[in-house]
Amino acid sequence: MKSAVENLTPTRVKLNVEVPFEELKPSIDEAYKTVASQISVPGFRKGKVPSKLIDQRVGRGYVLETAINEGLNGWYQAAVQESGIHPLSRPEVEITEVPDPSATDGELKFHAEVDVRPEIELPDYAGIKVEVAAAESSEADVDKALDELRGRFGTLKSVDRPAADGDFLTIDITATIDGAEVDSASGLSYQVGAGTMLEGMDEAVTGLSADEDAIFDTTLVGGDHAGEAAQVKVVVKSVKERELPEANDDFAQLASEFDTLAELREDLAKQAADSKIVEQGVEARDKVLDKLVELVEVPVPDSVVEEQIEQHFKAENSHGEGEHDTEEHRAEVKANTERAFQNEIILDAIAEKEEVGVSQNELIDYIVTTASQYGMDPNQFAQIIDQSGQVPMMVSEVRRRKALAVVLGQAEVTDSEGNKVDLSDFVRPAGQDEAQAVEGEASEEAAEVAPSDDPAAAKF
Repeated sequence: MKSAVENLTPTRVKLNVEVPFEELKPSIDEAYKTVASQISVPGFRKGKVPSKLIDQRVGRGYVLETAINEGLNGWYQAAVQESGIHPLSRPEVEITEVPDPSATDGELKFHAEVDVRPEIELPDYAGIKVEVAAAESSEADVDKALDELRGRFGTLKSVDRPAADGDFLTIDITATIDGAEVDSASGLSYQVGAGTMLEGMDEAVTGLSADEDAIFDTTLVGGDHAGEAAQVKVVVKSVKERELPEANDDFAQLASEFDTLAELREDLAKQAADSKIVEQGVEARDKVLDKLVELVEVPVPDSVVEEQIEQHFKAENSHGEGEHDTEEHRAEVKANTERAFQNEIILDAIAEKEEVGVSQNELIDYIVTTASQYGMDPNQFAQIIDQSGQVPMMVSEVRRRKALAVVLGQAEVTDSEGNKVDLSDFVRPAGQDEAQAVEGEASEEAAEVAPSDDPAAAKF
């Protein structure tokens, strides 16, 4: 078999393939077996019909057509392997020449047009310069962290007053459309200001005391009527406020391994400083990636963009969010898709140049981190991605993260005050590799948005 690549655009090629009769013959022999198992001829068992009789009954041309159809994908894949291209879309195949059905020689010729990963030329990315915001932790940061810690040990106390921001409510809600009830739920827990249920909920419940109610207009976001406008009646059953424990040595011993409040504050100050470094690292990482995209021209195949846009809005429609399918939203999805594709191509090229590999432990760490973001058991999550064939995709993701960490480790980072920023701990903390360091902040971001465990609340 011979193949040749013809470049049509930077992201699309035509693969011209010639299959000689000697390589076509095994597929023809297999096609005879297939046809023999499909036809019945008196005097012969099914599957044992001679080739000459098959030619008389269905014609050698049909056998040849069957052989080509069954073997075409294999020849295409072999040509892809031989040419070294990386297809991104389904090929558009056209058969241009077939052997004469009555002959025992000749060639099969076809060409396949397909979108491929573009070849790019990497710039000298060592020493990329970026500036990040100055980061200094303050006593206010420590006070905030201490209050958050106290909040974990706080208790809820019923109060006889109107609900205010931050209060915890028990509520009943009923949704109606054109006067007809379409959904309801009782005994839901909700924190005023959380914004995790329905648009307009916070405004409606603020100022209500126990056994008072309000009606507001909103758009349902779950259930059979998701995306539809509705009136919702909310009844406040109870109002509670969080009572925080006093910040003293007893609390320090309860909430930490420290004996005194002073020791606890000192540790929180260190955590606040480390958090600022992480914030600088995240900002530097994003800006380094922005610089790479500016320095490298990466053409994006139209088919990749169109496929992602259609998948995005198909998913939205299935979740009742079809009203978001606007021209502006499509432009946003298109821009995000193009940028994601450019990121992948650039980081894959860097990973190849730097000979970045992924160890089994690194993959396991990434799977565990990702599983925690979805609130799943790591073993169950690993089984799902293995069965769905997504392990190679995850290996690629870890490899790209490590490639970005390599570039970030070589970057010259300064803050807005002109001070040099040392991100060595962000790129490679003790006991971790680059991929874990760079992806660590992603899990923190994901953890900030925790879904409700209440099925009724999720329904709304």
